[in-house]
Amino acid sequence: MENHNQIKFSILIPAYKSRYLKEAIESVLGQSYKNLELIVVDDCSPEDLNSIVDSFSDPRMSYYRNEKNYGAINVVDNWNKCLGYATGDYVICMGDDDKLLPSCLSDYVDIIHKHPGLYVYHTRTLIINEESEIWHIQELRPEYETGYSLWWHRWMGGRGWQFIGDFLFERQHLINEGGFFFLPLAWASDDISAVRAALPHGIANVSIPGFCYRKNEMTISVSSDERLKANAALKEMEWYNKMLDIAQTQDEVDIILKDLIKRYSINRFQNKILGSFSKDINDNPSHLLFWYKNRNSFYLLKSIIVSTYINALKYQVYKTLKKLFHKFR
Repeated sequence: MENHNQIKFSILIPAYKSRYLKEAIESVLGQSYKNLELIVVDDCSPEDLNSIVDSFSDPRMSYYRNEKNYGAINVVDNWNKCLGYATGDYVICMGDDDKLLPSCLSDYVDIIHKHPGLYVYHTRTLIINEESEIWHIQELRPEYETGYSLWWHRWMGGRGWQFIGDFLFERQHLINEGGFFFLPLAWASDDISAVRAALPHGIANVSIPGFCYRKNEMTISVSSDERLKANAALKEMEWYNKMLDIAQTQDEVDIILKDLIKRYSINRFQNKILGSFSKDINDNPSHLLFWYKNRNSFYLLKSIIVSTYINALKYQVYKTLKKLFHKFR
């Protein structure tokens, strides 16, 4: 690795929405550590992103516009389009409504100096709302941990808030692995990309918050098709099971964690798919046929399908009666 003061960061913003883009760009260009490039890739947005970018004159920023829209389902393809323009040693991929805190990159430089040679690093994250108010903070993580530790604690729910922008990836390793891991809707793409990078040498965590994730009504995970999420969960399960077969470790604790992960795997994905099924049926009872036809692939028992559907119908009746009550009272 070259002199740590010469580390170059590539900050990637796959952009579509204009509302917070200026704020996101300002947070990158205002970093206390200056050796960076900012790459904004407009995913053929109908909104005027170009004028926002043009309001900045910083030579470290580059702007590109896709000829066709990748869309929410294939959003990871736009992440990788951004990656293709990057020239830095390390990359961060953040949303067009997220923010970096001013010392984010300088704190990363410090942790890289303390734990050199890793393929992935992580910063603590603040979750903010649409008014940029802080309403949650990520839990504190150990300064260093193995890939199996990251994997296990994420699965066990101790890491309920985790996002692609939390992570700093060594660019060449990420490229060698084929880029950010593709799943529809980026559903668990951040998890797999991080675990995959952490398994060889581990991951180092910055305890000081460096990233702000904005949770709002336009977030893909909030607004997307639950059937697509269930299909993504199946692909996620396939990757993890394959990795359990091929990833080797001699560390005694990692061997224990690997065994626990194997035993917990099927329950995790059954619960994840069941959550998508229940939410979808509650919102869209007409989707029953899709779930029933695919019940074996989704590990859904007939009894679960029937009981969930009945409860969904009851809920729809309740909502209808509630509307009528408010209309005629």
